[in-house]
Amino acid sequence: MDRESFEKLVIYAIKEIPAKFRHNLKNIDIVVEDRPSEELLKECKIDPKSLLLGLYQGVPVTKRGFYYTNVLPDRITIFQENVEKAAGSEARILETLKKVIVHEIGHYYGLGEKDM
Repeated sequence: MDRESFEKLVIYAIKEIPAKFRHNLKNIDIVVEDRPSEELLKECKIDPKSLLLGLYQGVPVTKRGFYYTNVLPDRITIFQENVEKAAGSEARILETLKKVIVHEIGHYYGLGEKDM
């Protein structure tokens, strides 16, 4: 799938998130990259053989305090090639994206892997 079509699906998936969660997203960027770099996987201590679909980087809302001002936006990165592999077909990409985006937004709200 070309990047423009994929990004449109990402936007659609974000719009599907319940409004009470979507409207409370503050200081966060959601971007698309082809795949995670080896350096990123190493930095995050993620097995390079794993199929990383998305990654949240930032300070979860539950850890923000009075000092949380003038900071760069948190970031959710969606890895297009891995999402396409995990989906298995173009018809399932949107479904996969919805799950990935909800998962990463869960991290934004302070949920850990075991919580989700």
